[in-house]
Amino acid sequence: MRLYPDLFRPANFITESIRNIGTALLIGAALVSIVLFLFLFNFRVAAISLTAIPLSLLIAVIILQRFGVSLNTLTLGGLAIAIGEVVDDAIIDAENIFRRLREAPAGLGPRETFRIVRDASVEVRSAVVYATFVVALVFLPVIAMSGVQGRLFAPLAWTYILAILASLLVALTVTPAMCFALLPRVTDKASEPHFVARMKVLYGKLIGRLIGRTPLIIAAVAVLCIAAAATLPFMGGEFLPEMREGHFIVHMNLLPGTSLPETIRVGRLVTRELLRNPNVRMVSQQIGRAELSDDTPGVHSSEIHIDLKPGTTEDPDQTEVNLRNAVAAVPGPAVSINPFLTERMDEIIGGDTAQVVINVFGDDLDVLDRAAAEIARRVGGIRGAADVRVESPPGTPEVAIRLRPERMRQFGFQPAVLLDDIQTAYEGTEAGQIYDNQRVFGVDVLLDRASRRNVSSIGGLMVRNSEGLRLPLREVAEIQPTSGRYDIAHEGTRRRQVIGCNVAGRDLSSFVAETRRVVNSVKLPPGSYITVGGASEARAAAQREIGGYSAVAGAGILIILSLVVRNYRNLLLVLANLPFALAGGVAAVWLTGGDLSVGSLVGFVTLFGITMRNSIMMISHFEHLVHYEGETWNLHAAVRGASERLTPVLMTAIVTGLGLMPLALGSEAAGREIEGPMAIVILGGLLTSTMLNLLVLPVLALRYGAFHKEAELA
Repeated sequence: MRLYPDLFRPANFITESIRNIGTALLIGAALVSIVLFLFLFNFRVAAISLTAIPLSLLIAVIILQRFGVSLNTLTLGGLAIAIGEVVDDAIIDAENIFRRLREAPAGLGPRETFRIVRDASVEVRSAVVYATFVVALVFLPVIAMSGVQGRLFAPLAWTYILAILASLLVALTVTPAMCFALLPRVTDKASEPHFVARMKVLYGKLIGRLIGRTPLIIAAVAVLCIAAAATLPFMGGEFLPEMREGHFIVHMNLLPGTSLPETIRVGRLVTRELLRNPNVRMVSQQIGRAELSDDTPGVHSSEIHIDLKPGTTEDPDQTEVNLRNAVAAVPGPAVSINPFLTERMDEIIGGDTAQVVINVFGDDLDVLDRAAAEIARRVGGIRGAADVRVESPPGTPEVAIRLRPERMRQFGFQPAVLLDDIQTAYEGTEAGQIYDNQRVFGVDVLLDRASRRNVSSIGGLMVRNSEGLRLPLREVAEIQPTSGRYDIAHEGTRRRQVIGCNVAGRDLSSFVAETRRVVNSVKLPPGSYITVGGASEARAAAQREIGGYSAVAGAGILIILSLVVRNYRNLLLVLANLPFALAGGVAAVWLTGGDLSVGSLVGFVTLFGITMRNSIMMISHFEHLVHYEGETWNLHAAVRGASERLTPVLMTAIVTGLGLMPLALGSEAAGREIEGPMAIVILGGLLTSTMLNLLVLPVLALRYGAFHKEAELA
């Protein structure tokens, strides 16, 4: 016996995933650091802001471990998504304190400096606190999801929320203290970077020009947002992206009743074809089942495990196509190919190792078999259908032994005793035990192997009645060959036949929609019906849950926003950023393939929370200028407020985007399959929302905002 310690070892995928996520965290932190130094052009301010990253992540990790949650690809993914955001609150606080200290007269004492630091921190504190709570509340739909999607995304969501709340705690305590200790000594010499000052001048001029074209801008933005919303229903959908684990399972099924040697022979042919692929490291075949196994198929069914070489650079989808073609080169077996983890999830979701599961329910097995065969034929003709198979086809060779009651009464045989004798002969009965030290072994009595394998000798089996009369079995029973099935599936006490298939070269949602139309045209007798489930049903359930819980979260967000802004008109201005973000998120999905997974939906949820932060900061600063600094709300106030928020808005958007960049660019790497689509959506939405927040929101605020002092009483 030769042992392969790393043969089909799931820990290999876990190790690689954690390494990839860790790399994304480090790269994201490095990019965030570079941007902060470029924009602030001051080592101390940048260092104060960057302190939030290790402190926030460390606090989140400590809380997770306190509650028994391990660091895995999902929790690390939550930290990776939050890496650019945990520094946002500190950036806003430190930048505002630094700006106020630069504007203050020189030579101030500690008491006056403390007052400036305190007032500058309080100036943005309300908006920072409420914006962070909005971001956390947005994740309520993700935490509340049930099923597999809930188990996958809840750890990510909790980690993200803990990191964001920890960053708020750091921004409210550590950041002002460090600013008071480190910044007063350098404010006399510090100056705004030249490119930032120049950018503010150009930005102010641009805002002035855009204000003169308000109707045109509103119309253009409205068309963009409506187009994005109209595109959503036409996008493809999938439950989860395929895991890039490098381990595939081929389910090979021959005709029911195929012998073990024949299954081994065909398996060797398939193995030989698979090993021709240069990316395949190892192939093995698994046949048979344990005595008390949950897997019921006989030796006609086997699993062929394929392990790819580490570091394979070939596109995973192309690799699967090549493996499918290699298996198809061997005629005869019906096969299906899935990555290991994808198959396990499909089995949990739909009860079968296929992406699409079609169940035919009824009472008559023959009717179910005919309907299943017809459905399999029709589904096989749909574009994108792969590995279409009937899970429990009839036709297993059997030998039927039917007792003859009149002959048994004539010769004095008891039916139960006779059936026990037949079972002992061909299946075995435990007759005793033997002991070897501390181990106990059962002793079974049964016929020898040659006699059990000789079907023609069944009728000659000698049986004995209670009086010792011996007769061949054929004298008291009818023995004839027939066919049956190795498995009769049930669900909810109803018999069912299962048709499974995978999807290749097409999105799951449109395939399932066409499949429903096809299977609904199959005529069934009264009492029989068809259901279509699997990954598509799980995706639809996740979509419904996100939509339902988002309504609850939206109500909470409106309550929080009503505390930040002073009237409903300004509240609507904050909410105007949501369609801005939607447009970019939809564009990002469309450019990267056009398929919406559950990860993409969670990405939209995250995006809406992130983008509202900048809108809150912009609108709240407009209100601060009018109500606390005595500005009259006009073009000058709008340009001043937007220019003063230009640097923090750009910095927070850029650091958030760069923190997500490694996840988005490496979305097909092991461990980033779930977080990658999220990062892509957030990046796209962040780009458009930031542009429109800086260019369109001041225009809308000047025309529709209510920032006059008398508006407080309205």
